[in-house]
Order: sequence, then structure tokens, then C-alpha cells
Amino acid sequence: MNRTRVLVTGGAGFIGSHLVRRLLDRGHEVRVIDNLVTGFRHNLAGVIDQVEFIEADICDFAACARATEGRDVVYHVAALPSVPRSMADPLGTHNTNVNGTLNLLEAGRAAGVRRFVYSSSSSAYGDTAVLPKVESAEPLPRSPYAAAKLSGELYTLAYARAGLMEGVALRYFNVFGPRQDPNGPYAAIIPLLFRAALTETPVTIFGDGGQTRDFTYVDNVVDANLLAGEGIASRVSGHAVNVGAGSRTSLLDLVRMVEEVSGRPIAVDHGTDRPGDVRDSQAGMDRAAMVLGYVPRVSVRAGLAHLWTWYSANPGAVMAAAGS
Repeated sequence: MNRTRVLVTGGAGFIGSHLVRRLLDRGHEVRVIDNLVTGFRHNLAGVIDQVEFIEADICDFAACARATEGRDVVYHVAALPSVPRSMADPLGTHNTNVNGTLNLLEAGRAAGVRRFVYSSSSSAYGDTAVLPKVESAEPLPRSPYAAAKLSGELYTLAYARAGLMEGVALRYFNVFGPRQDPNGPYAAIIPLLFRAALTETPVTIFGDGGQTRDFTYVDNVVDANLLAGEGIASRVSGHAVNVGAGSRTSLLDLVRMVEEVSGRPIAVDHGTDRPGDVRDSQAGMDRAAMVLGYVPRVSVRAGLAHLWTWYSANPGAVMAAAGS
């Protein structure tokens, strides 16, 4: 395989740190840009000396120009995540997720970047009644986060269709796995469930727990990124592509699955529905198989079992949050 010069934005974050490791394993030359707002240097423990690390914000165009210089492929994973965060701070969400993306695209175009792989979100679909959600459906975002991720996607695909650089947008569905941050008010449900199992504290589920999600193990998402970054341009470029497991799991079923893999009971409290949340979500996988050759390797239950093994070996990853 040819050695490619790549940039991973948000490379010290949850998904980005997994992608960085796999790119290094494949022999690529890796540069990372991360402002360490939601990422952590310790996420790159053991490999940080193998990458060029730029601590900077993608809202700074000069930093984006420095980061994209001499790169062949940009994997744009950096973002301010979370629907609830975006409801509280729409301007901050827009600035990072839209303006930051445009900074990278324009800096990358000037630097001669060949391909831009954008991390989009299934939240762009909104609360549509038809399942599974397919890429040809009209996007109906219902939160500032969803609107911002869709905007970044549209910019990426516009650059691709205008011939400025190759571009593909990957719409992630509820990614989970090791190094996902359980701290703070915007933590995802799966690390909170494992924290509850390890610390024997209750977990809050907003709503009745019957809402469903397409939970997708992080190794599957990394697979999709590599397929998008290394695939044939005529097949990949210009497309938005779902990246999920292709299945639906309710939050209450998820609780039971975590209880099974951990062997520990979890007490559940119920809160009121959160504004901006969708009721049901499931990825249609036909385009991903056709365009990328992507088929999810790790099932939800297998991913949860892997994650329990990791948390058992790294209890500090969730224990610190228990006393916060």
C-alpha cells in the first residue's frame, strides 16, 4: 500500500484517536490537529510520538492552512458534538462545525489536498417516520447540531461536485466504543450505562426508553473512513453515505444488553424528553455497500462486550466521573 500523507482533525478525540491508530498501522504519515476541548492527549497514549501534533482550533484559518499543507487526504472528524449542547449554544456549534469545516476545505483546496472525508451525522435526517433512513430522503434537521453537520456535509459535497477536490460525507449513526468520554452534561448513553454498571449508581434515560437508535461500534466507523479515504474516486467522491450497523436497539433493550455483558444490574431513572431528540433511527446500508464496499464487522452486542472488557481493564475511564 502506498504511504499517504493524511491529516486527522480531532485526532485526540474518541473517534479520531481510533482512526489515527489504524492509519499508523497501515503505514501512513499522520498529522493531527486538535484544540483539546473535547479531545485529550492521553487518547493518543503510545502513538503520539508517531504523529505530528498541532494543538490549534479549526476556527483559525491560519492553523488550518498549516495543518493541510502537504497533505493528500483530510479525515475531518473534529466537531463540537451533542444535540443538547447545540440547543444551549447554537452559535458555538455553528462556528466550529460549519465555519471550521469551510476553513479546512478552503485551506485544503489551496494546499492541493486530493480528498476530504467528512464526518457527518445521522441527525441530519431528523425525526422521519420512514425507516431505515436512506441517503435520498429529504434531510429534516431538528437541532442546531444537526443543521450544522448537514451544512458541513453540503459544503464538502459542493467542493467535490465543483471539481475543487474529491469529497465524501459519512453519516454516522450513534457511534460507541473505548475512549468515549463519560464526563459532562452531554455524554452519550453507552459510557453512562457502563459507568452505572461499574459504580452501582443510577442512570437517567430521557423519555420512556422505547426510542431506538442504530448503535455502531467504532471499529466499523474506522473501516468506513478507510474505505472512503482509499477508495476509487469515481465511486466515492460526491456522495453522502450512511455508516451504521443497520439495526435498531431501544434504550431499554440497550440497558439489558449492558447488564448481560457486565453481569451487573443497572438502576434506571426517567427524565423528560429532550428537545431536538428523534424517536427512532436506523441506517439504510445499500449505498454504503455499493459505493464503499462497507459491511459492518462488529455487531452491537459484540461491541458492548469488547467495551466492557476495555472498561474492566481501565476503570479510571469512568470512575473519575462518578465523583464529579
